[in-house]
Amino acid sequence: MELTTCLWFDGYARSAANFYTSIFPGSEIAENWIAPTDTPGNAKGDEVVVNFKIFGHNFIALNGGPQFPHTEAISFQIPCKDQSEIDEYWDLLTADGGSESQCGWLKDKFGVSWQVTSPEMNKYLGGSDPAGAQRATQAMLGMKKINLAEMKRAYEEK
Repeated sequence: MELTTCLWFDGYARSAANFYTSIFPGSEIAENWIAPTDTPGNAKGDEVVVNFKIFGHNFIALNGGPQFPHTEAISFQIPCKDQSEIDEYWDLLTADGGSESQCGWLKDKFGVSWQVTSPEMNKYLGGSDPAGAQRATQAMLGMKKINLAEMKRAYEEK
């Protein structure tokens, strides 16, 4: 059994699915569903659902209407291998109307929240040196996009 994440959009499900599959390697658009008759949120002939995959995970982009906007209560975490990958995903996801938040969080141009992080952060935030972890945490709290070198510097500072 597999879980599928449904993302609710106000008429731009296709654009969102195209955007996400253009960013993440190995992603793909699958089938869609066109309303065979009028539905509560769509007219006959409207594209209601676009199925797609990111990193092998199933998603549905649903043209559901304006009732349920995205919030930061749900986000997707991207565990980047290094600073270069952090920079790449950060730039792609904040382009064309996305917005930066704090501590590696951002919203893309569709209002979906992402955490662009790295497993390397765990060495600094939960390392064997409690004082270093505190310094690294304070450094991170002042960041928008994660800067691994700055977190390492703060952790190793004496």
